[in-house]
Amino acid sequence: MSADTRLPIALVAQHAYCPRCAWLEAHGDTVDVAQIAEGKEAHVAVDDPSTGRSKRLTSVGLQSERLGVTGRCDVVEIGDGGAVTLVEHKATPVRRKLPVSLRTQVQLALQAMCLEEMGYEVAGAEIWNATLRRRVEVRLDNDLRDLALEHLEACRAVVMSPEPPPPLEDDPRCYRCSHVSICLPDEHLGRSPARRISATDPAGHVLHLTTPGAKARFRAGRIEVFTPEADDPQRVPIEQVIGVVAHGNADMSSAVIREVLTRGFPIVWCTWNGRVVGWATPAEGPNGDVRRYQYSVDDERRTDVARRIVSAKITNQAAFLRRHAAPERESLLSLAEAAKTAPSVDTALGIEGRAAVIYFQGLSAALKQPWARFERRSGRPAGDAGNACLNLLYALLLSDALRAVAACGLDPAGGVLHSPVRNKPALALDLMEEFRPVIADSAFVWAVNNGELRESDFRSDLGTPRLIDRGRKALISAYERRVMTEFRHPRFGYRVSWRRAMEIQARLLLAFFRRELSTYHPILLR
Repeated sequence: MSADTRLPIALVAQHAYCPRCAWLEAHGDTVDVAQIAEGKEAHVAVDDPSTGRSKRLTSVGLQSERLGVTGRCDVVEIGDGGAVTLVEHKATPVRRKLPVSLRTQVQLALQAMCLEEMGYEVAGAEIWNATLRRRVEVRLDNDLRDLALEHLEACRAVVMSPEPPPPLEDDPRCYRCSHVSICLPDEHLGRSPARRISATDPAGHVLHLTTPGAKARFRAGRIEVFTPEADDPQRVPIEQVIGVVAHGNADMSSAVIREVLTRGFPIVWCTWNGRVVGWATPAEGPNGDVRRYQYSVDDERRTDVARRIVSAKITNQAAFLRRHAAPERESLLSLAEAAKTAPSVDTALGIEGRAAVIYFQGLSAALKQPWARFERRSGRPAGDAGNACLNLLYALLLSDALRAVAACGLDPAGGVLHSPVRNKPALALDLMEEFRPVIADSAFVWAVNNGELRESDFRSDLGTPRLIDRGRKALISAYERRVMTEFRHPRFGYRVSWRRAMEIQARLLLAFFRRELSTYHPILLR
């Protein structure tokens, strides 16, 4: 068996816990949560082979040609007669007792069979609980060995499958699973979870480099940002950064780029007025094989999802205007209904255009400051201050949508509603549609009506309004507050930030492309 087809013993053990979890891990969908960090901490003392002694070897490499597995044993103790004892280090920070899980038993059985094939006699196996500092013996009988072989063959079949196993239903394992935030078992079944979904990184923030001439470098675990007007740099711990957006001529060192990408987060570059000019994503990402399904969605399914996206966008626009007592709500709701039965993607886009004319009139009327109002939506160059603000906010929203799409391993260019002509990030544009009114437009109205953004925050270059540095920072600050605001998810019922909601919706798109879901359900506000 070649090295490429060997299965890690840890993956087989994961399969014993949950086959879907093993499939996700084999396809690169990893998470960074507290229990994984605690497990790694428990292995620090045995991760270095140089710390071993003659009778107690640490971090011992294992492999079996017959079984087609490879792995590593934390500790191998050699007895006086030459027989060896396996010792696996585990951590249970919550429990005060140590039940040996099936996952651990399968892991130890496969490790024992590897050592026997390598010519060693295995005298026994034990668990060392690093939390309770106690050892527990595990009996390696023939029944356990047969069970481990069954899981090995089943795991091999699951990993080779192009589609993941279905999620577990009402299973207590999901409460303790580290992968639940990317597996989304209840969300795939279309029901409200009975557990709380925690954010992937609740302390994570997107770092915006907004000051012209700013330079970012990486030093001692922190990103240091130097600006022309400040003598001392601003420092941000790298652990709190989940993405970087560079605006205008702000620069960053290759060390910052390398560190952010190594940690699995994207970097987006924008012009000073908010046009996204490029992005970088890590070379290694999850779900690479799903992209072939992403590119081969048939017309019927594509039209169905396009209709839902357009209808959801218009519905959310109507909900946003209702909160500002704008009279255009009923007209928008009738167009949202019409979008549900649009016969083609082009027809749905036509309905979206008609709704946009009505919506932006209502959005302008909701602004309390006359200088911010506008007659119609215009792209670049912006014809007025309001459109200049919207251009920047939509670019920030696109940056977040790109981050969510990249986190799932999808291709930002493989869209359903939008076309990828001129290399546009079509799928990211699809994803951001339902969020435009509730995040970007909401941040705009909030910043204007509360006086955070002032008329003096603009200058005019040959009649084209430009945001000055203070105004751009005020608008980005309003956007960040809005995107980190928590709300109750209307479909699943739990509280979640808008930024995390984008990643959840991106994973629902992933499930649609993978045919786990028959269609895509956007967020619909009342």
